[in-house]
Amino acid sequence: MIKELCSDAIEIVDPPREGYQLTLKIDFSKIPREKDPEKVMTQISSVQAIILSSQLKEMLENVNSQVMYQGMYKPMKLVYHPREPFYVIKQPRKITAVFPMRFKEPSDVIIATAFFQELVDVGSSEKWAKAPPCTWSPIPPPELQGEPLEDLTTNGGFVSFDISSRHVEGKKLDKTVWGLLNFYAYVKTHVKCTKGFTQRRMQKRLESLVEVLHKEKQEQDKDVKRVKENVGSKQVQKQVRFPRSAMLKQRCREFAKKIKQIRFRIKIRGFGHFRRRWLKIPKFSSPMKYTKLE
Repeated sequence: MIKELCSDAIEIVDPPREGYQLTLKIDFSKIPREKDPEKVMTQISSVQAIILSSQLKEMLENVNSQVMYQGMYKPMKLVYHPREPFYVIKQPRKITAVFPMRFKEPSDVIIATAFFQELVDVGSSEKWAKAPPCTWSPIPPPELQGEPLEDLTTNGGFVSFDISSRHVEGKKLDKTVWGLLNFYAYVKTHVKCTKGFTQRRMQKRLESLVEVLHKEKQEQDKDVKRVKENVGSKQVQKQVRFPRSAMLKQRCREFAKKIKQIRFRIKIRGFGHFRRRWLKIPKFSSPMKYTKLE
């Protein structure tokens, strides 16, 4: 199949690079000009998906086997997206696919965790009983014991799907393979769309709050303007009624009145009558008369 794409430009490296099942060496200068380069590159890039899908198809087709296995098989590591491997574990009468989930931002972890929990709840309902059972765990499942630590170090937990024979009957086989290979892309798309939706809602809410504050400020400005106009009209009326000279005379009178209150003694109402009646000094008549000397 690979040679049929472009035998002159593609070379299969033997042995493949460590950790990989197939290594291709491509010489872009040898791609024929009569062929569409973009189409050739698209076909070459689909080789990985074709190989992985063929492996998955072979394993899923054998899930119908009636042979009972002792224990479980060693997990098979598949890498469809760079730095996003997932494991396929063959067990009696079912195949388990385990996806270690990693995210760069803490907000992505929160959104994805909520999505996984919702996926588990929906999958356990009667409406979706025919779908592959889904489980999520923050720790690695026991089936991955002994795998490299770097593959088991995640911040989003582990999502597992149990594939049985009813999930690979007829046309369901291709859909199941496609769903497993693109599960990472599906989760990333969901997280991205959720963040975009949340940001749009927050922006819309912020705009509505700003609009309310703007209206409130306009109403306050109108009230202040009305108060200033009323105060200005009262001041004009006072100035018309009391000219400047009259206001100065009135202030002078008030100032003089205060000075008089300070200089004069304190007057008590009724004290004069009390003084004339009780504090009157009696007059004494003397038999001796004095003659005024000149």
